[in-house]
Amino acid sequence: MSVRELVVLGTASQVPTRHRNHNGYLLRWDGEGILFDPGEGTQRQMLRAGVAAHDINRICVTHFHGDHALGLAGVIQRINLDRVPHPVTAHYPASGQHFFDRLRYATAYRESVELHQTPVAADGVLADTGAYTLDAHRLSHPVESYGYRLTEPDSRRMLPGRLAEHGIAGPDVGLLRRTGELRGVTLDAVSERRRGQRFAFVMDTRLCDGVYALAEGCDMLVIESTFLDEDERLATDHGHLTAGQAGRVAREAGVRHLVLTHFSQRYTEPDLFEAQARAAGFEGQLTVAQDLIRVPVPTRHH
Repeated sequence: MSVRELVVLGTASQVPTRHRNHNGYLLRWDGEGILFDPGEGTQRQMLRAGVAAHDINRICVTHFHGDHALGLAGVIQRINLDRVPHPVTAHYPASGQHFFDRLRYATAYRESVELHQTPVAADGVLADTGAYTLDAHRLSHPVESYGYRLTEPDSRRMLPGRLAEHGIAGPDVGLLRRTGELRGVTLDAVSERRRGQRFAFVMDTRLCDGVYALAEGCDMLVIESTFLDEDERLATDHGHLTAGQAGRVAREAGVRHLVLTHFSQRYTEPDLFEAQARAAGFEGQLTVAQDLIRVPVPTRHH
């Protein structure tokens, strides 16, 4: 059975706290695992969360600040130590190639795994696997930063009642799906569009066009909310979002499940982040992320 869920490895911004590790998020998408922003301590958090190096197929780094990238060295070495049997692809801002190189070769180890480097230099599609498309959009932060979006292609859901009405059964159903028409019956007449699921990952940024492009129509949006609304000016100065801004983006973009994360250590009451996102008008599912929780991607619309 396929699994689509977010495994939260860390939720702190800038510095870890007693209860929050640096960033780290693994998206399980059917048989693949995409690791986002492995900050310091990610390897140990993986152990605590029951995530293995073998679970990682792709690594996506939004930008090269330490809380989002210092864990790369350990994760890459662990992938090689465990001899992960499949290639792993890494995406990161092209302008930070020298940082990636330093982290990849921070210490001596034996390389045993094929690691593909696919840096991001502009908005657009990074990969099309057939099962999903991964694209990136530029964000607004003091260093170059990109958010990531995974989009599953739309499909068709066959309607048994309509198939029966037209006397189509058995192998003919597959034939109709492949050809689009059978004995004068079109695929549209016996099926309906099934919208593909969408997931977006938005880290350190001010409000900008990229935030909205990534969030649009998402089933799940993982987004930073470093500051509370009363510190909006501080957030803007440092290239971050507030909880209310994140909630407003989710509301306007039609997000189904909003996951708030990347919290400043200055705050001690997580419930305030949810309250401010709700006050901004977001009415969908909402999770204030905590380390080591698992958040299922919402089930499909039918």
